[in-house]
Amino acid sequence: MMKQKLIEFVSYLKDKYNNMLVLDRYIASQVIIMFLMGVVVFTTILFASDTFITLVKQISKFGIPFKIAFIMILLNLPSVIVLTIPMGVLLSTVMTLNRLSLASEITVMRSCGVSINRIAKSIFIFSAVMALSSFIINESVVPVMMQQSKKLALWSLEQKNIPNGKENYVFKETGENNQLKRLFYVGQCKKNTLYNITVLDNSKDGTIQVLQAREGKTSPQGWIFDKGATYTIGDEGKVLNTTLFETSTVKFGLDLTKEINRNMAKEMNFPKLLKYLSSNDLEEKQRRIFTIELFDKIALPVTTIVFVLVGVPLAITPPRVRYNRGFLFSILIIFAYYVIRALSISFGENGNINAFLAAWLPNIVLAAWGAWMYYKKVYTIE
Repeated sequence: MMKQKLIEFVSYLKDKYNNMLVLDRYIASQVIIMFLMGVVVFTTILFASDTFITLVKQISKFGIPFKIAFIMILLNLPSVIVLTIPMGVLLSTVMTLNRLSLASEITVMRSCGVSINRIAKSIFIFSAVMALSSFIINESVVPVMMQQSKKLALWSLEQKNIPNGKENYVFKETGENNQLKRLFYVGQCKKNTLYNITVLDNSKDGTIQVLQAREGKTSPQGWIFDKGATYTIGDEGKVLNTTLFETSTVKFGLDLTKEINRNMAKEMNFPKLLKYLSSNDLEEKQRRIFTIELFDKIALPVTTIVFVLVGVPLAITPPRVRYNRGFLFSILIIFAYYVIRALSISFGENGNINAFLAAWLPNIVLAAWGAWMYYKKVYTIE
């Protein structure tokens, strides 16, 4: 008799376990489909707005060819996906649970003894997997892609105004009203190296500078000349000053080092960035920015789980509501998160709050709000 009851109990547990697996697979499949759609939608939105504007700026401001700029944008795609993974998880959570709630499926599950905690279990597991995936992408793929994008930008800028294979090449730079600012003469160019260079600089009022160099090349820092001299000539035609040099870097009003190094922190993973901060003497503001980036490498993936904590209670729709509020809720939460994020990072970069709080404040605020709503929805009777 006892043995029979034990067999029945084990069979009951097995059936219940199998039913739970079916439930988990059902919810997970719905969440994954909506997640993929959300990532595609949000990635497209970011590309159509901020990234496209960046593409236009690179083409117009720095003279980067369209093909090169487009490849650079594609290389930045993983860094965009890292941002859209939390958005996609939130959208899939809210839309899926909201739909199940409107179809009374959650009511049926709860009447069968399945709690909201158990319903949300597969979603939290999925969010944890996506958070880990986001961290891995940000640590392994993003730095490599950002480095390649930087190398491509440097290569493109180095090719600018390089007349490979040409002799006695002349080109000019004009200013306002098409007035001549500078005139460049290159005797010969081989393998991206300029030979027998003469630059006539007419950009300063009252003087004209003539630079002559045996060799030279272009770089984001400016023009680098070797073995030459600079002559400063006054209005009356007298040589006011003569300077001889072995190597000289002339910016001619163009210094792209800050622009090129703008995403330096994203080019390093967590250990490398930590080592860079500890072994380099940086300016105070730059150190704050890099330290915020360091903490953000952990905070951003965790946002995926925080979004689920907020999304689950919001998605459980009251019986009186007969329309899907999931998409609206998702947009509002994402908007609130990135407003708080922008403010906290700005305060952190200016030194108003410490770097850790600047990176983690959005997660702390949303996690506290989500935990309170989750407790009310799961552990209190309405």
